[in-house]
Amino acid sequence: MNVMTQFPEYINKAWAKAGFGEPTPVQKQVFESVHDRQDAIIESPTGTGKTLAYLLPVLKNMTSDVQNAQLIVLAPTRELAMQIYEVCQQYTEGSGLTGATLIGGANMQRQLDKLKKKPQYIVGTPGRVREILQMKKLKMQDVKTIVVDEADSILESGLKGEIEQIVKATFKDRQLLFVSATMTKKAEEWAKSSTNEAVIIKVKQDQLPKSNLLHFYMVSELRDKVETLRKIIKNITPLKAIVFVNGSSRLDEVAAKLEYRGAAIGVLAGNSTKEERQKVMREFRKDAVPVLMTTDVAARGLDISDVTHVIHFDQPDDDQLYIHRSGRTGRMGKEGAVISLVTKTEETILKKWAAKLNLPLQKRSIVAGEISNRTANKNSESKGIKQKNNRPQTKTAPMKSAAYNNKRREKNDGKKPN
Repeated sequence: MNVMTQFPEYINKAWAKAGFGEPTPVQKQVFESVHDRQDAIIESPTGTGKTLAYLLPVLKNMTSDVQNAQLIVLAPTRELAMQIYEVCQQYTEGSGLTGATLIGGANMQRQLDKLKKKPQYIVGTPGRVREILQMKKLKMQDVKTIVVDEADSILESGLKGEIEQIVKATFKDRQLLFVSATMTKKAEEWAKSSTNEAVIIKVKQDQLPKSNLLHFYMVSELRDKVETLRKIIKNITPLKAIVFVNGSSRLDEVAAKLEYRGAAIGVLAGNSTKEERQKVMREFRKDAVPVLMTTDVAARGLDISDVTHVIHFDQPDDDQLYIHRSGRTGRMGKEGAVISLVTKTEETILKKWAAKLNLPLQKRSIVAGEISNRTANKNSESKGIKQKNNRPQTKTAPMKSAAYNNKRREKNDGKKPN
């Protein structure tokens, strides 16, 4: 049975326009199990389509005849809220449903003016939604569903109280959905205590279809990592990469050194202003800069399509964070590559993770300024990296999928910062 037949024509049109085929495992489970007004706790890894999993069943039961909010989606960050809102717009085209965003840092009066137009769905951050609710400017009597997205991040951010006040303003028969890529024990306990006989859906990494990700690593002395990263940025094409650095001070240091060396990068830090975040995200999405440097905290909730590479400049704390970071490329069945820059000690740890997670880890090196699987004294063919230079190519291909590499083979058979 095709689970997509349950949705109205406007949703199926948007689905087809996005180029999607079969729903992902989490989407299929939610579409089949979570019915009208039924509470749910949903956990599935990054990049598996959770947003559409919870949105589509809710949207199909909404009506433009009711001139009040019927759905409220709460997200921990402005960026995630805006991304969810854009998805809502995409999948309500032609339905007559309208929406509004209520996010912190934006002009309050403009948001109040949008509410006067009586939108059917609201996407916002908990603090701003609660603030407007306390002003009695948000009517809650017709709200049928509240979604708490990235529930673990909301809990960690100390926003539990705001969520509970918003939920309390609705009728008890409303639907409550808690969603997360990594549902911590505390977050799950909170979700269970807040919901009524919730359906629990958990999709683990080993339940997912075989990944289209390739996993590479390069061994580098700590002091040489910046130069190694610069060469990666210079050599790989196409490139739309997210680079993870551990900590904001470390991020500032690495970014300054890369910029000094002429690398085109954008920097998303935890202490970036709203304007800075919007600017760098706009530039990255429009490919004005090919690389986004960030930290785990600053990157929470980011959902960026068509990321070709994830680069671990610094090794994550554990294997689960490695998977979480890496899931920002190769989303929804697309191809992607993950590159780790590791010291000798970190190489040992990475290999243990790869064995545990059954990842096809491959080693690469920088030889004569280019990326290769050759050592300085050995000649061997490199698979997985496409160089961005004008020299005659050895048989190199980008850090991409085997399918890409097969197709290519068939076709070709100042003062430094401190």
